[in-house]
Amino acid sequence: METKQDKNFQDKLLLYSKETSEAGRRNIEAELWNRYGTEQVVFVLDMSGFSLLTRKYGIIHYLSMVRRMQLTSEPIIKTYGGYLLKFEADNCFAVFPDTLSAVHAAIALQLAFNASNLLTSDDFDVHIACGIDYGKILIVGNEDCFGDAVNRACKLGEDVAAAGEILVTQDAIKAITAELDFKLREVMVSVSGLYIPAYAIEYRKE
Repeated sequence: METKQDKNFQDKLLLYSKETSEAGRRNIEAELWNRYGTEQVVFVLDMSGFSLLTRKYGIIHYLSMVRRMQLTSEPIIKTYGGYLLKFEADNCFAVFPDTLSAVHAAIALQLAFNASNLLTSDDFDVHIACGIDYGKILIVGNEDCFGDAVNRACKLGEDVAAAGEILVTQDAIKAITAELDFKLREVMVSVSGLYIPAYAIEYRKE
């Protein structure tokens, strides 16, 4: 159901596309950023193996796994101070006040799924990949987000990170002012020909 806030956002976007002057567009853009803009750490979780598992076991089987992912993810995200924006297909989108909280949540989620997988057969094991970025974004209706940081977190979590991995952009790592309690491994990430400086979080013991 579209909220009043959502409708205002959509109406302003339409006005922007119809505006003929650059000054008018700048004014609309500034208004949207003033109303919906914020600087946040963006967290994107993606379940691994969608195509293979769906083809092998069927969509109902996979949707049951998605539901388990949702029920496990939401309380952990909230525990670490995150705000859950939405579940979309087999993805989870959330924002955090700082990078450390997002990374700790990602580690907790990986460990939680590893533990729960001990109680299920292999065909029901849930494996996830996580992408984290930081930057100025638009949050609309407290349930959707847009911006470069969202796009990059999606690319890391959905397209680049393998099952069990947590990838964090250099921008998000730079925003950390406290001492790190985990190790970093620099990774080379290229998305659509663009290089994204990033790190993999080394949370697993040797």
